[in-house]
Amino acid sequence: MTMGASVALIAGRGRLPAALVAQMKARPLVAVLEGFMPEGLTADLTFRVERLMPFLRDLKAKGVKTVVFAGAVNRPRLDPSLLDPETAAMLPRLMQAMAAGDDATLRAVIDIFDEAGFGVAGVGDLAPQLLPGPGVLAGAVTPRDEADADRAATIVAALGAVDVGQGAVVTQGTCLAVEALPGTDAMLAGVAALPLGLRPDPARGRGLFYKASKPGQDRRIDLPTLGPDTLRAVAAAGLGGVAFESGGVICLDLPEMLRLARELGLFLWARP
Repeated sequence: MTMGASVALIAGRGRLPAALVAQMKARPLVAVLEGFMPEGLTADLTFRVERLMPFLRDLKAKGVKTVVFAGAVNRPRLDPSLLDPETAAMLPRLMQAMAAGDDATLRAVIDIFDEAGFGVAGVGDLAPQLLPGPGVLAGAVTPRDEADADRAATIVAALGAVDVGQGAVVTQGTCLAVEALPGTDAMLAGVAALPLGLRPDPARGRGLFYKASKPGQDRRIDLPTLGPDTLRAVAAAGLGGVAFESGGVICLDLPEMLRLARELGLFLWARP
C-alpha cells in the first residue's frame, strides 16, 4: 500500500489506470470506486459516492494533495441508506449535474475536489507520452482518407457539442455510424454487421474511424482512449485505419498498436 502519497489516482475500469501508473515516476495512492475495479492494478482503498465527503477527508489524512482520474465509470446506483449528512447535503448538486449529461457531471466532480483543496491533474500532465503528437504513426494516409477525416471531425465536433459521443465512422464522405452511450466497440461491431449494399465500394476507399475530445472539454478528465482492441475492431469492420486528434486522445500500449496496424494493414494517424 502507498503511504503518504501526494498523488491519488481515482481509478475506474479498464487498462488505462495501470498504463498511467506504469508511466508515472512514483506510484500514486490508488482509490477505486466500488464496483469499477481496473485491470492489472491493486486498490489501496475503495469508496462509494454515498460516502464521498468522508472519502475526501481520508485522502487528506493520507497526505494527498493532487488527484488524477483514469478509467471508465458508469453512473452508479446510489443507496440512500449509506449517505452521511455532509454527502447528503451535497447530493442534489451532483444529481442535477448528472441529469444535465456527462460533461456537467465531470465538471461538478472536478469542482467538488477543487473546493476540498485538491489539485486536479490530467493524464497528459502526468504521462504526456500516452497522448501522441501529430503525425502518421503507421501506414499511409491518402487524400481520400484526409477528406474522410475532415468530414468525421466535423461530425464528432457536432456530437460533442451536445454531449453525445467522441467518435464516428466515415467512408467516402458517408457517415456509417456515430458513437453514443453503447461506446466504441458497439459502434464498430454495428459497422461490421452492415450489409454490403449500404456501404460504398471499398475499392474507392475503405474509410476510417475518427476519435477526438469534445469541444471545450476539460482535458483533465474523460479524454477519449484508443488501444489494440480498437484496431482489431476497426479491421473487423473493414475500415482502412484510425485517425484521432493529436494530443487529445490517449493511446494504450502504443508499441502494440503500431505492430497491429502494420499486421492488419491499417493506418494510424494523429491528426493535427
